[in-house]
Amino acid sequence: MIEALEILTTASLWAAVLRIATPLIFGALGALICERSGVLNLGIEGIMTMGAMVGWLTVYLSGDLWLGLSAAAIGGALFGLLHAMLTVPLGLSQHVSGLGITLFASSLTYYVYRLMVVVGASPPTIEPFQPFAIPGLSDLPFVGPVLFSQSAPTYLAFAAVAVTAWVLARTPLGLAVRMTGENPNAVEAQGLDPIRLRIGAVVVGSALMALGGAFLTTAAFNSFFPTMIQGRGWICIALVVFSGWRPGKALLGALLFALFDAYQLRLQHVVEGAVPYQLFLMAPYALSILALVLVARRGRAPEALMAPYRRGER
Repeated sequence: MIEALEILTTASLWAAVLRIATPLIFGALGALICERSGVLNLGIEGIMTMGAMVGWLTVYLSGDLWLGLSAAAIGGALFGLLHAMLTVPLGLSQHVSGLGITLFASSLTYYVYRLMVVVGASPPTIEPFQPFAIPGLSDLPFVGPVLFSQSAPTYLAFAAVAVTAWVLARTPLGLAVRMTGENPNAVEAQGLDPIRLRIGAVVVGSALMALGGAFLTTAAFNSFFPTMIQGRGWICIALVVFSGWRPGKALLGALLFALFDAYQLRLQHVVEGAVPYQLFLMAPYALSILALVLVARRGRAPEALMAPYRRGER
């Protein structure tokens, strides 16, 4: 019992929490932006898978890590545009379109990967992002290794949270996006175009989702395999509900899930097989469901979420 509690005091645990949370932060932010505009994007799992492959493949062919992230974001934006065109101007079911995007993106990803890469006994690898120690700050006791010795995409994820929160809460563009998710007719009455706002939000949100996938292949690992997302996209959808559609709370939710995940990995070594490892693997998801049930009842979804908008209708 004492050993299990001591794990919580180690800097390595909390540093791992930030790494595990990074793809969830990108994915949850992307889903949140889509939903604040009124569009549910269930294509997130496929978009993250595609982003993981495109980011890795670009680095594998060019050797440029930042180019890999950029290519992944562009690929995610294109799939977001496809989803947006199906659901916003055409008004098709957002559930069906999103699931179709997931199936299409995942299958296309695997096809392109097998077409472009010769896979032998072991998958090819790249040189991923390395931890970037901030001079002076990284030497601080405990806090330094946790906060100031992460890879560049992790810092980018936290910056994305701050920018997203500021744009949504403090800018006319953010107000327009939020109102589009609440009452698109009121937005139209102000002379703005709800259709363009929704399309733009889905494109930007999908680009962020793809960055979450690209983090896994360019920073967390150094190779790609088709099943590496492992349900993180669906966790991101749940995190948006958990957060009440607020970026700051989405960040806290991602960190909470990452804490459960990082802790169970270390706890397995403490119990040394006394408890089936499947219970540990299940624990982060079970605890996340419990947290979602306790918190989500107080959340309020955007009024026009999943409601198709047709110009001129009341």
